[in-house]
This record gives sequence, structure tokens and C-alpha cells, in this order.
Amino acid sequence: MSDDEPKSAAEMKEIRLNRKLAQDAEGIKAMAEIAAADIAIRKRTADLRAMRLAKEAADRDKPAEPKVKRAAKKKRSI
Repeated sequence: MSDDEPKSAAEMKEIRLNRKLAQDAEGIKAMAEIAAADIAIRKRTADLRAMRLAKEAADRDKPAEPKVKRAAKKKRSI
């Protein structure tokens, strides 16, 4: 049967069903990818937060040495 011949009602129904099943499978796959990305983002955020809190705690325990300010420059008069 060539593509330009009309299809029977049963063939059209099967084509629509197969297309719907393919779309459903693609939707499930896309949702799984979104969920995996969300989990990865949450884990990375938690890791970064833990690192930041550890650094802040270390900074509190050992305060930074005060920076030495340079003497102010004299203004030149013209």
C-alpha cells in the first residue's frame, strides 16, 4: 500500500493510537528528566549552602586581620 492511497478507518484508528502512545511515552520521559534536574539542583544548592555555612563558621572563629588603610592623597591645587 502506498502513502497516497486512502487508509481504512481501522488503520487511521491504529495510527492515532500509536501516535498517542508515543506522545505519552515522550511526556513521561520529559517529566522524568525535569524531576532529575530538580533533584540535582536541590542537591547542589544544599552542598553550596553547607560550604557557605562552614566558611562563615570558620570566619567567625578566626576573624580576618584588619586591612591597613593607605594615607589619603593630598589634593593638588592649581
